[in-house]
Amino acid sequence: MRKRNVIGLLVTFSLLLLAGCQSKQNGQSVTAVGSSALQPLIEALAEQYSTDHSGQFINVQGGGSGTGLSQIQSGAVQMGNSDLFAEEKAGIKADKLVDHRVAVVGITPVINKQLGIKNLTLTQLAKIFSGEIDNWQDVGGPDQPVVLVNRAQGSGTRTTFEQWVMKSRKTKPAQEQDSTGMVRSIVANTPGAISYLAFSYVDDSIAMVKLNGIAPTDENVMTNAWPIWSYEHVYTKGQPTGLTKRFLAYVLSDEVQHKQVGKMGYIPVAKMTVERSVDGTITKVK
Repeated sequence: MRKRNVIGLLVTFSLLLLAGCQSKQNGQSVTAVGSSALQPLIEALAEQYSTDHSGQFINVQGGGSGTGLSQIQSGAVQMGNSDLFAEEKAGIKADKLVDHRVAVVGITPVINKQLGIKNLTLTQLAKIFSGEIDNWQDVGGPDQPVVLVNRAQGSGTRTTFEQWVMKSRKTKPAQEQDSTGMVRSIVANTPGAISYLAFSYVDDSIAMVKLNGIAPTDENVMTNAWPIWSYEHVYTKGQPTGLTKRFLAYVLSDEVQHKQVGKMGYIPVAKMTVERSVDGTITKVK
C-alpha cells in the first residue's frame, strides 16, 4: 500500500510539472539578456510581473553588456540589457535600437576587509590597476601584495570603471571573472584583493573605500560627486510591442521606480540631478 502511495505522489507531481510546462508553452514569453549589473533588478521585476500576470513570462539571462547589445541587434532576444550606451560598443548600429533607461547604478572599488584601508585617491586607484602600485604599503596599508580581480572583457561594469578611473592608463593583465558574485567571493576570501562592483552587489563580506574623501553613496552619484556610475539601459530593436512594451511600462512605472528600484540598490533615473551624454558630458537636469 505504501509503495502505491509513493507511486501515486510521483505521478501527481509529474502531471503538475507537465501542466506547468504546458502552461508556459501556451502563454506569452519574451527574453532579456545582458548586463550582469542590471540582472538582479530585472529578474526580480520579471518574477513579480509574471506572478501578477498569469501566462506572461519574462526570461532573464546575464552574459554582460556586450552580449546584450549583440543579441538585441541580431534579433535573437526582445530586450538587450547594457551598462553602456549602444554607441560605445563597436559593431553595434545604435540608430536601429531604442534606449530605455530603467535605472542608474554606482560602481565602487571593493577590497578585502583585512586591508583596513578607508580612502584612496583616484590617481592611487588608477596606479593600483595599472600595476604601478603593487603593494598596499605604498598607499598606507599593510606590507601585502596587491591582488587584482578584473571583470571580463565585454563587461559594462569594467568599461565604466576603466572609462572613469583608468582614463589614459592601461589595466594590468590579471585574473578575469564573468560573474559579479564570484568577484565578490574572491575579494572577500583573498588577502590583498581588490576589484570593483555595482553598489547593488556590495555586502558585508567586503569593504568599500572612499575616493578623494568622497563616499560611494547614492546621494553622491546623483550629483556626480561620485563619478563612477552608469545608466542601466534596456535596448529594444525598434519600438517595443506586445509583452515587451507592457513589461517595460511596468519597469518604468512610478510604483516600481519609487519603491523597488531603490530597495534593490539602484537609483531611479528621475532622482539624478545631472545627466551624462554618450561622450561623457555632464549637464544639470532642468
